[in-house]
Amino acid sequence: MIEAALSARSLVSLNNSSIASGGQRELLQLMSAAQLPFSLGSTQDKGDRMAEADGKSTALNGSEEKEPGEDQHKEGDASGSKEGQTESSSQDAPKETGEPSGDKPMPDVEGETDANKEGEEEEDTDSMDGSGLYSLTEDGERESEGGRRERAKDKDGGKRAARKRNRPGGGTNHSSSSDEDDDEDEEEEQKDDEDDDEAMEAWLGAELRDLRGPIWRAVPSLRSREIGRDSHQFVRRVCGARGLVQRLELQGRLERHTGCVNTLHFNPSGTRLASGSDDLRVVIWDWAIRRAELEFDSGHKSNVFQAKFLPHSGDSTLAMCARDGQIRVAELSATQRCKNTKRVAQHKGAAHKLALEPDSPCSFLSAGEDAVVFGIDLRLDRPANKLVVVKEGDKKVGLYTIFVNPAKTHHFAVGGRDQYVRIYDQRKINENDNNGVLKKFCPSHLVSSESKTNITCLVYSHDGTELLASYNDEDIYLFDSNHSDGADYRRRYKGHRNNATVKGVNFYGPCSEFVVSGSDCGHIYLWDKYSARIVQFMEGDRGGVVNCLEPHPHLPGMATSGLDHDIKLWAPTAESPTGLKGLKEVMKKNKRERDEDSVRHGDQYDTQLLWFLMRHMRNRRPPR
Repeated sequence: MIEAALSARSLVSLNNSSIASGGQRELLQLMSAAQLPFSLGSTQDKGDRMAEADGKSTALNGSEEKEPGEDQHKEGDASGSKEGQTESSSQDAPKETGEPSGDKPMPDVEGETDANKEGEEEEDTDSMDGSGLYSLTEDGERESEGGRRERAKDKDGGKRAARKRNRPGGGTNHSSSSDEDDDEDEEEEQKDDEDDDEAMEAWLGAELRDLRGPIWRAVPSLRSREIGRDSHQFVRRVCGARGLVQRLELQGRLERHTGCVNTLHFNPSGTRLASGSDDLRVVIWDWAIRRAELEFDSGHKSNVFQAKFLPHSGDSTLAMCARDGQIRVAELSATQRCKNTKRVAQHKGAAHKLALEPDSPCSFLSAGEDAVVFGIDLRLDRPANKLVVVKEGDKKVGLYTIFVNPAKTHHFAVGGRDQYVRIYDQRKINENDNNGVLKKFCPSHLVSSESKTNITCLVYSHDGTELLASYNDEDIYLFDSNHSDGADYRRRYKGHRNNATVKGVNFYGPCSEFVVSGSDCGHIYLWDKYSARIVQFMEGDRGGVVNCLEPHPHLPGMATSGLDHDIKLWAPTAESPTGLKGLKEVMKKNKRERDEDSVRHGDQYDTQLLWFLMRHMRNRRPPR
C-alpha cells in the first residue's frame, strides 16, 4: 500500500486514473466546482515517485516520516538548527506549563507609525516601491556571500590593526616578528568567525521541537472515503496536510492594480477575492478564472489598507479602511456594480485594520493610530460608537491591528505602538479599571527591553484558543489566549524579517496547523505551528516585501501580495516537496541585518521618515 502524501494535482487528476472511483470523482467535482486552477496530470503511475519524493523532502525538512507506531524521528533542522540538536528543557519549562489541548492536533488533522497627520500628501505610501530586486538564485547567493566577505575583510583588517597597536611596540617590530603576528591574527580571525557561526546556529536552533510524523496519508484516506468512513473530514484533512504545504508553488497572477496591493480577503464561500491598493481602487476577482468582475473607486483619499466582505451579506457589503482614517462601506449589486460608498466613521490617524464579527452582517470593529477602537453597527443612524481609547498609563497607544475572537465574539485583541497584546471584553470595558484591559500578553524579554518594538499584526486561531502576534524587527510569538494576565509566549517563530512595512501574519490550515508570514527579503515562510520549524519557503514579491497572506477558506492554497502591483495565487501542485534551497543563508542574512539595525538605531523607526524615504525611492524608480 502506498503510504505517501498525495499532491493536489494528483487528487484532481484521479478522474483519468485507473484507481478512480465514485468517491474520488466526487472530490474532482468538489475541486472543479470551486474552479481551483490546478494543472492535470497522471496519478496512478506517480505513486511510487511521490513516495520517493516524500522521503527526500522529509530528510531535508528535519524529520523522516515514519509509521505512527514508531517511537523516534530523525531530526536535522533545515531552518537553521544543527543536526540532532534539541531545545533545552529549562528554556521551555515556563512555556510548557498549562499548555491547553488547543495545541494538540486533532486525531485526524495534522500538526496557522506614529499617527500620520491630516493634510499629508496623498501620494505617500507605507510600502517601498523602489526596493531593489531580490532573487534567491545561486548567483545571488554568490554575490551576497562575496559582499559579506568584503565587509568581513575590511572589519577584520581594522581588528588586526587595533591588535597590533595594542601589542608591546605598537606594531613597529621587525619583519621576522610581523610574520608571526600575521599568523596569530589569522588564527584569531578564524576563531572569531567560528564563534560567530556557532552563535548564529545556536540562535536559529533554539526553542525548536521535533517535527511530528504525518497523520494524513493520501491512499488510506481515499479508501476510507470510498466506503463512507470519515468522509465529511476528508477536505479538512487534505488542507491541513504538511505534504501539500511542502508542494505549494505559484499558480498565477492577478494583474489590475497600479499600486502596491495592501489587502486581500476571500468571501465566506471562497469564490471571490477582494483586493485594495495604493491606487485607491478596490477590485473583486473571480480568482479561479483570473478575471476582475468588478472594479470601483473606494472613495478614500489615501492608501486603501483593508477591504473585507461582511459575513452573511450575500457578498453585497464591503467594509474598507485607509490611511486617511476613514471607515467606509460599499454597497454592491448583483449586476456587478458598486451602488455607492459611504463614510461611517473617522479616525484622527491612519486606520490599518478592521475586525469582523463572524456571524454579523452589519457590525464590525475598527482600530486607528489615534488609539481609538470603534464599534460600528450599520443598522444605526450614527453607526460609530467609541468603545475604548487604548492607553499604557496616561499615554495613548496607536493601533495597527485588531481581531475578534471567533469563539468568544465579545472579546477582541489589539496591538500597536508598544510591545503588549491587549485583550478587551466589549461587555465590561471600564477605562478607570486597568484602562479597561481584560488581560495583556508580552514576551518576557521584551517587557523591559530598551528597543521599543511594535506589533504590526495579530490574529486568533480558528477556535480562539491561541493568539499569534508579529513584532517589527523581532520574531512571531504564539500566546495561549486562555492564560492569565501577563503569561509568557508558548512558541517563537524565527527566520523572517519584519521591518520595512506594517507586515501581516496568519494561520494556515483548517485547524491552524501552520503559521505563515511574509518578509522584507521578499520570501514567504510557513512554519509548523507545533515544532516551530520552517516547512515551506517560497520567493514571493520581486519588489522585496510580502505583506498580505490570505489562505483560502476551504481549499489548499492561498493568495499573497506586497510591493509588487499584482496578486499571486499559490496551490500544492509541485511534483515533489520543497528542498528549502538557500533557506539557511537567507535566515542568517535577515538576522545579521536585524542586529546591525538594532545597534545602529536602538529605537523604534520613525514612520514619517520611512514614508519620506519610500516616496523618494519611488520617484527615483525608472518607468517600466
